[in-house]
This record gives sequence, C-alpha cells and structure tokens, in this order.
Amino acid sequence: MATLWILILTGAVIAFFWFSRQFAESAKQHAERQAERLQVQLLSVACQKRRLGVLRNGKPGIKSQFMFEFSSDGESVYQGVLYLENSHLLKSDIPPHRIG
Repeated sequence: MATLWILILTGAVIAFFWFSRQFAESAKQHAERQAERLQVQLLSVACQKRRLGVLRNGKPGIKSQFMFEFSSDGESVYQGVLYLENSHLLKSDIPPHRIG
C-alpha cells in the first residue's frame, strides 16, 4: 500500500512540474505580446509565485504570477507583472515607463 502512495505522489510531482513548464512557456509568450504591443524590448521573464488553487471557473488549477522586465529606451529597466490561471492571462500590471 505504501508503494502505491509513493507512486501516486511521484506522479503528482512530475505532473505539477510538467504543467508548470507549460505555464512558464505560456507566460513568456504573453510577455512577448505585451512587449510588442508596448513597443519595448523584453529583457527577462521569471516566476514569482505558483500555487494550486481554485480558478475563477470553479475548477482546480495552478495560479501563477510572473514578473517580466523590459526596457523602453535601452537604458532604463522596468518590471511588469502577469497574473495567470493555468495558461490563461487574467491581467497584467505594467508600470509607467518612458517612451523613447
């Protein structure tokens, strides 16, 4: 019986890692779209928070918060935040930045 629980736990950890990688790739694509829309240079994307939870549609899933850095003039660096539920973008916080 203990072996079965170990296999289930191992499978859950592998699935969480697999889905996390998919959501990270999705966040990168969302950040690239935001940078293109703002006409700025995307510098990096990093995960700030990731947790299991109940999504807005009532189903269980992964809620993530990704930080992305961008530059509008090649000298200044600004940080925006993307909020995702699974791979769906809920909202983005983009700070005021210099256009140039």
